[in-house]
Amino acid sequence: MRNACPVVYQMVCFFIAKRSTRGIKVAKKPKTVLKKPKVIGKKPNAAERAKPQVKKRVSPSVATETAPPLLVVSECPPLGLESLKVKDTQLRASSYKRRGLGPHRGRLNIQSGIEDGDIYDGAWCAQYRDKKQWLEVDARRLTRFTGVILQGRNSIWRSVWDIVHTYKVQFSNDTLVWKPCMNGTEEAIFEGNQDAETPVLALFNTSTVARYIRINPQSWYQNGTKGHICLRAEVLGCALSDPNSIYPWQTEPTESKDKLDFRHHNYKEMRKLMKSVQEECPDITRIYSIGKSYMGLKLYVMEISDNPGKHELGEPEFRYVAGMHGNEVLGRELLLNLMQYICQEYKRGDQRIVHLVKETRIHLLPSMNPDGYEMAFKKGSELAGWSLGRYSYEGIDMNHNFADLNSVMWIAIELETDRSKLINHYFPIPEQYTTEEAFVASETRAVISWMQNIPFVLGANLHGGELVVTYPYDMTRDWAPREHTPTADESFFRWLAVVYASTNQVMSNHDRRPCHNKDFLRYNNIINGADWHNVPGSMNDFSYLHTNCFEVTVELSCDKFPHASELPIEWENNRESLLTYMEQVHRGIKGVVRDKDTGAGIADAVIKVDDINHHIRSVADGDYWRLLNPGEYRVTATAEGYFPSSRTCQVMYDHYPTICDFRLTKMPKERLKELLMKGGKLPKDLQLRLRQLRMRKLRVTTKAINRRRAAAAAKRAKRV
Repeated sequence: MRNACPVVYQMVCFFIAKRSTRGIKVAKKPKTVLKKPKVIGKKPNAAERAKPQVKKRVSPSVATETAPPLLVVSECPPLGLESLKVKDTQLRASSYKRRGLGPHRGRLNIQSGIEDGDIYDGAWCAQYRDKKQWLEVDARRLTRFTGVILQGRNSIWRSVWDIVHTYKVQFSNDTLVWKPCMNGTEEAIFEGNQDAETPVLALFNTSTVARYIRINPQSWYQNGTKGHICLRAEVLGCALSDPNSIYPWQTEPTESKDKLDFRHHNYKEMRKLMKSVQEECPDITRIYSIGKSYMGLKLYVMEISDNPGKHELGEPEFRYVAGMHGNEVLGRELLLNLMQYICQEYKRGDQRIVHLVKETRIHLLPSMNPDGYEMAFKKGSELAGWSLGRYSYEGIDMNHNFADLNSVMWIAIELETDRSKLINHYFPIPEQYTTEEAFVASETRAVISWMQNIPFVLGANLHGGELVVTYPYDMTRDWAPREHTPTADESFFRWLAVVYASTNQVMSNHDRRPCHNKDFLRYNNIINGADWHNVPGSMNDFSYLHTNCFEVTVELSCDKFPHASELPIEWENNRESLLTYMEQVHRGIKGVVRDKDTGAGIADAVIKVDDINHHIRSVADGDYWRLLNPGEYRVTATAEGYFPSSRTCQVMYDHYPTICDFRLTKMPKERLKELLMKGGKLPKDLQLRLRQLRMRKLRVTTKAINRRRAAAAAKRAKRV
């Protein structure tokens, strides 16, 4: 079987479905000589008539079959049905069953709502079942179309039946005259889907220049009343340059002003890029590993600080984690871009970046699930589907794999009658979770150990597939499907979520449409995690209940695996959000808890804020950070063996924390033990204090003896 691809032109953009095409089906075509693209309505200009630069093979085009692993290449990127670059107004259809199955829902990988029949269904579905139905895409300019990717209907209830088996493709410049996609002298018929979720790619034998493209189903699943004409699609095509550029969408930026490595990086390429950043900025960077994946790939972290490798007194620790779900790849690339950007701007002397590096210890983990990423990467953008690579190699969803400390807390609240005995922070991990037999991913164990070893103050977990920022709790209290479940720090978590969402160029665009089945614009693009859906064992909840770290989840884009051509714009959309969110680690109060006599830092001192039922603790050197919104707070520091100390701390609107130090006095008994162990003499103040305690004890004892004697004398007098 011969495989061929259309000719490559000078203005071409590259679309590469990486390394494997298992499950990808390409329409069969007889052996043909490669042709120049057909033009509907007018001839291409000189640039469009450029000679071929690369020859490729394309599978024949009438039927399709599962291909062995090979490199499938189309030189043109997706138009953007999945990423929403193609607007709803650009999609039309011959008919549709109802609004929830309209042409605007015919986007690759779109997900349906829970309710069958709502306005958020999972495909375009034609009202009639005949060969006259079509889905039309308006590219809004002359475009060289090279292929189509198809899926069936996504639905909890009906997706198994609603798929298109074969289809034709037509092109037009005015929607009046349509030219079919040809296979020699016959109209080409492409094979579609055998299941609803596997993306099926069809590359045209000859690329065609036009403005409009139609997908015309020819056969579909038919079994009585079951089976309808339903599909989700993506179209591959290169927009031709227009010297006039008279329409707004023709002047939209497609590049970034930052000179960064905008492409998808597999494990080896990621490691190489991180090493190049470390070599370029050796004074402020350090690469270290926190463990290994199930398949033995190291979980690399890039540390950025003016003193890498060391925790500095009073300097907060920040982390970004990406790639928990291996197929949600944008976070991975954004963190690789971020480390390059910080390095470049620091060397340029950008004062914002210099201040951030000198005042913060930053940790970037670009790939928490490298095994899953490699699986998705081999399929490539657009062809990995919705879930391939989401789970670890063992099949574990790491977003549900952390210890469920929420249940531990809520059960204790229900059973304990004495509220003073309840804890509200640093919940211990249940013993059964720590055993070797526990169903815990090696990657999860590595991240937990990382959390325990470094005193993180703030972090964010980068995901994909939606556009929203969620904050704890992620788990509902009574295992309800969804219910608003706030933490004691609800107001600050909402602030963190707003900071990212309001500075993100896509989230803050009020004209955008919902990604899938929930309109987060109604919530200003932020939501309590449990109010979206119940997620027991999330990293955010675990971080809040087991450590000092506050963490949110950022859903970065509608498309889990955006095409490489979209990465520069995604960086522009998120650059300010990533930087501004990091700066929030300096909001609130910070200080050092010290021993009043020795000046030494006190570790594990508990920092309590009145009216907020969640405490944090000081770390090894006695320093602490408490994230708070502006306001006046009564703060108390306590430590074992010390008298508590309280003071009022004022948090301002400035971009730096309020210093709130504490000096604790040891209890006499503790000081006495310490001095006697060292063999030292008692200071005068301690001698005086001990003398006072002895006198108080003597007075109490004397009164008790006198009372007993008086009682005994009274009894004797009564008997006499």
